Amino acid sequence: MASDATSNSRDLYGLDLESRQMVLDTLGQLKKRLLTPEKITEFDRQEIFPEDTIREMLGPEIGLQLLMIPEEYGGLGGGARDSCAITREMAKICLGITTAFFAIQLGADPIIVGGTKEQKQKWLGKIAAGEALVAYAVTEPDAGSNVASIKTKAEPVMDESGDISGYKINGTKQFISTGGYAEFITLLANTPEGATFFIIEKDTEGYERGKGEEKHGIRASNTSPLTFTDVFVPVKNVIGGVTGQGLKQASKVFGYTRLMVASMALGGGEAALDIVVPYAQERIQFKTPLSEKQGYTHKLVVPHAVRLAAAATYIDEVATRLDAGEQGLEVEGSIAKLFATEAANKAADDAMQALGGYGYITEYGVEKIKRDVKITCIYEGTSEIQQNIISTFRWKITRKSKGAFYDGIADEMDRLEAQSSHAGCRFISLAARALNKAIFLVNDNRLTREQTIMFALADMMLHVEVAASFARQAVACTAENHPQAEKTCVFSRVFANEIAQVTSGNILKILYGSGVFDAGQSAAFLSELSHAKLAESYQNIIPDMNRAADIIFNR
Repeated sequence: MASDATSNSRDLYGLDLESRQMVLDTLGQLKKRLLTPEKITEFDRQEIFPEDTIREMLGPEIGLQLLMIPEEYGGLGGGARDSCAITREMAKICLGITTAFFAIQLGADPIIVGGTKEQKQKWLGKIAAGEALVAYAVTEPDAGSNVASIKTKAEPVMDESGDISGYKINGTKQFISTGGYAEFITLLANTPEGATFFIIEKDTEGYERGKGEEKHGIRASNTSPLTFTDVFVPVKNVIGGVTGQGLKQASKVFGYTRLMVASMALGGGEAALDIVVPYAQERIQFKTPLSEKQGYTHKLVVPHAVRLAAAATYIDEVATRLDAGEQGLEVEGSIAKLFATEAANKAADDAMQALGGYGYITEYGVEKIKRDVKITCIYEGTSEIQQNIISTFRWKITRKSKGAFYDGIADEMDRLEAQSSHAGCRFISLAARALNKAIFLVNDNRLTREQTIMFALADMMLHVEVAASFARQAVACTAENHPQAEKTCVFSRVFANEIAQVTSGNILKILYGSGVFDAGQSAAFLSELSHAKLAESYQNIIPDMNRAADIIFNR
């Protein structure tokens, strides 16, 4: 069951397509029975964590949590593509419920990547059997996205022989998803050797679970503070059996977990458009449907449909690489999370606008999606943390490769442009080369200390990389005469225009906003990178958006 293969015979970890579809079908059934719109509205309005419903979804008749557990420990052995697909579809039902399930996966990850065989058999076995909700306890009141700054301490406790028998833990954790209900948690605390993950069971003396937070959104999830006062944890519950490995274990899963958050956001954004599109087809204003008006379609719908499609392509590309066994994709995880969550948040915001007064009313659903999807820009590392990660690591790899990283993307886009001129590859290439030169300009003028400038680079970096992924898919669809070829190419061209303008604008911000370059230096640099050519991406953009609207609204 846990194997798959693509057309190029590359073996990939995960479920076969039939098994994945069975899980998706199960979600569809849950929407009709356990997760009806009426129940989801009730959970949200009354801020109910539906513990009984969640536990039924973990039970033997459903067992959704089995997807994330390796086969040798009683699970289905799903891969990144499977988790992304299921997370995306579940998020269309309710992001709060999805957060509760994501918490189980997140809590299990330190054990999956770092646990001993015995620990995996015991604790993953409990999850697989549906016996345990799990929580991931890392965030603290004064240590959010900066995991290295945690203050919770784990002091060794010696037995009569002078050997370490366990650890005494003191500290506080904040914003812990499902923390108030979890049978056990995976907690990160500082030992003398460094940060270390521990497994702590709910009834351990000195471990207190606080009242659930009242939240803006994802109200069907539980978010609780946890406090630890002289909590004794036996040495057998040190994940991996060796202290000081916690930060390494956490970093191993960031590429994966941030991809899951990207998928959650994607599902939420798509759910918003699934409400807006049929509404626009039926709503008549000034004798014609809203779906016929450019002020509606081109402003409030088309850009978001394009961005979400680009996000979906990039997420799938990264998930495929993970399932192929590729390591070190933490930056790609950050790119996926930052792009998808911000795109979904904007899509949900404009969905409220698109419905007018109805968008503000609970009955229509988009105001809940807007409240829910905002959290995806915050948890698992805020958007600003992702910008830091992306700009820092891509700046370093650009220097190390002497520009080969983004020049390689540009060269690839030039080759794809030669195969098909319908996907906007030319402008992605121009943007990639301009970005490359901008990185060296920032580096050579010691502007990396300016966070605003590094954020500008990050925005260019993620747009170029997501656009390149989208263009790859568009050209491949064209070569295969795929039914979605025209749609993908049109969307890719519209997105290529967006990334050309992001690149153009951010380079101007760096040149003129930094206060470092005079007019002559700025003009020379703009000429060197063919800055003016980026504006040519506007050619035929309105007909392209018209065609995109035709496709979206079935006009």
